[in-house]
Amino acid sequence: MAATRIPVGVIEDHPLYRAAVAQLLADAPDIEVDAVAGSVAQFAAHRQNPAGVVVLDLRLPGVQGSSAVVEVVGMGHRVLVLSAYSGRAEVLGAMAAGASGYLSKDSDGAEILHAVRRIAGGNSYVSPMLAAHVLDALPGRDKGLVIELSARERQVLSLVAAGERDQDIAEALDISIRTVRSYLDRIRDKTGQRRRPELTRYAIEKGVAYAPVVPTVPV
Repeated sequence: MAATRIPVGVIEDHPLYRAAVAQLLADAPDIEVDAVAGSVAQFAAHRQNPAGVVVLDLRLPGVQGSSAVVEVVGMGHRVLVLSAYSGRAEVLGAMAAGASGYLSKDSDGAEILHAVRRIAGGNSYVSPMLAAHVLDALPGRDKGLVIELSARERQVLSLVAAGERDQDIAEALDISIRTVRSYLDRIRDKTGQRRRPELTRYAIEKGVAYAPVVPTVPV
């Protein structure tokens, strides 16, 4: 019996590049191409698999950047960012928002497929040429869980680290700005970090990344 193939979607607004990535994936024997879309909204409307890997550009119509990563992760997918923008802020912002990997659009087909397979296996992958951004930002990173923060507080903190404003965080989590600020007050009290740059540094050092909160179903 053939092994189950990896479901992989593509969200890319440039038609030629989108088609090229989709063809690369379709030609791989262990990959099943899911929705190929030009925006997060289009992908959400046409996706067939509730989980899998999504190759995501950051500069998109509608929801974009770290917010796009948050939305796709919130759908249950692992995200591989494939972007022409590969500065330190973009890489760290995407990883803080929950991306499992980051590649520059200069990457060749073999590296894209390698990254997809690594991420599908539950690992992370950052292109070697971009890894320095992550390593430089994480000296002595404590990989343990930040157990003093609740799941929702970790979500809010990860979005702060991704550079999102209070209003953006409220929209991403479907809560009010007042509630966001209440969470921020609690986070500041618990961590002792008051300013946003300090909170960002704390999030990076502790390895806080966005993860959707799964509602508890009453029994």
